[in-house]
Amino acid sequence: MSQSSPATLQAESEFTLESLFESPEGRKILTCMQCGMCAATCPYGDVMEFPPRRIIATLREGDMERVLTSSSLLNCVACYACMAKCPRGIRLGEVLLPVVKEQVLLRLKDIPAELQKALQNMLAYGNPEGMSPRKRADWVKDAGVPVRILPEDPRPTDVLWFVECHGAYHPRGVETSRATAKLFDALEVDFAILGNEERCAGECSRGAEGEPGLFDLLREHNMATFGKYSFKRIVTSGAHAYDAFRFSYGDVGFHYPLEHTTPFFSDRLDQLTPLLKKELNCKVTYHDSCCLGRHSSFYEEPRRLLRAIPGVELVEMCHNRVNSICCGGGGGGNWLDTYYKSKGYERLSERRVKEAIATGADVLASSCPYEIPRFEDALKVLGHEEMVVRDVTELLVEAMEG
Repeated sequence: MSQSSPATLQAESEFTLESLFESPEGRKILTCMQCGMCAATCPYGDVMEFPPRRIIATLREGDMERVLTSSSLLNCVACYACMAKCPRGIRLGEVLLPVVKEQVLLRLKDIPAELQKALQNMLAYGNPEGMSPRKRADWVKDAGVPVRILPEDPRPTDVLWFVECHGAYHPRGVETSRATAKLFDALEVDFAILGNEERCAGECSRGAEGEPGLFDLLREHNMATFGKYSFKRIVTSGAHAYDAFRFSYGDVGFHYPLEHTTPFFSDRLDQLTPLLKKELNCKVTYHDSCCLGRHSSFYEEPRRLLRAIPGVELVEMCHNRVNSICCGGGGGGNWLDTYYKSKGYERLSERRVKEAIATGADVLASSCPYEIPRFEDALKVLGHEEMVVRDVTELLVEAMEG
């Protein structure tokens, strides 16, 4: 997959439907040869009335009203598969789909209730769960290692760890955050978190704005907060937060060194490997997150970490790396499962875990907070609870604490 640098690609948030063809990337949309690859590779392409190919054809016809008044783009889960496979190299998931989906949702008379609630919660509380910002760092009390909270201790730090909402509030996300904190501590990383001053990075509100301007509000808040403290780099355990910072914050001055925890720990494997002493003796299959995989090409880093764990046998699902099947959580999809069920669609998380089960693996591993609970729920629905789902960091800590 080709990958544009955030320094050279116009920030996603700068594109609007009115200005779409004023940039080179926007004008490139018109080179579409209508091959249909985008529709074929889209996980919901078989039920989408307006896949990218048809949207572009409608743009050429000058009749976008048909697209903007259709609910078709609710089926876009921002998986970047269409962009990865486009033979013309059109940045569909960065340029076309976000601006069209934004307009669709602003015009929809009835936004699915679960998605609407999540967006309203982001606006009111800074997180889709609707939890109080004051509770954002509650998980730290049982972290098992010291976690510095910058508003309470504003000394300069090497790593500003952006935990994100799932990692701060969701029970499974909290477990992953505690594992991540233990890894930072074991590697003697100087790190701190923003605590109750952190807000959702907003990636899933970009192009899913039932609340106009929501993404801009979240972004402005986080940028102002970053400016209050001294740090050398931002490291986030949120795959979607990484995506937002890298591709949608640049036009408001985000130029901080940025890493996701998975490649961060992979780069420190020489330090980490001697600490991994317990043999886990299990077969593991890894799910490539859309944001970390197709959009940022982090394919080998998680596999390198898994192979370093004693007693782990790594096996691949038939769709892996650039061909990985989306979990269904992106682009607002995390709050659309009820809507998809009402339409009779197969949940993408269930489609994915079927492939994981077919490998004979004991463990389904991931590096995205959305995916852990989605896959655990899918396994329960399918009656395969013998398979466990773990974040890569959790497996590393299990091997370390043995």
